Amino acid sequence: MEYIYGALLLHKLGQPVNEANLKKVVHAAGVEVDEAKAKVLIASLQGVDIASELANASAMAAAPAAAPAEKKEEKKEEKPSESAAGLSALFG
Repeated sequence: MEYIYGALLLHKLGQPVNEANLKKVVHAAGVEVDEAKAKVLIASLQGVDIASELANASAMAAAPAAAPAEKKEEKKEEKPSESAAGLSALFG
């Protein structure tokens, strides 16, 4: 997670998001740098517009807020008389 945070920090500060800068940020945070994680993240970010992706993520996070309220209405409560009728059939 610290690698992603490091990449976001570099982007926010207007610094190039590259392997050398990412390693410096992670090291400055007091974490031992894992070369493979740094390389994989930088390779994954090639060609990605981070600002655009962050804007899309903010829009997506706001959308699901209305969904739980709708689900409450869909719940069907079982009537006590129906369950009692089933129990009486068992005990005759």
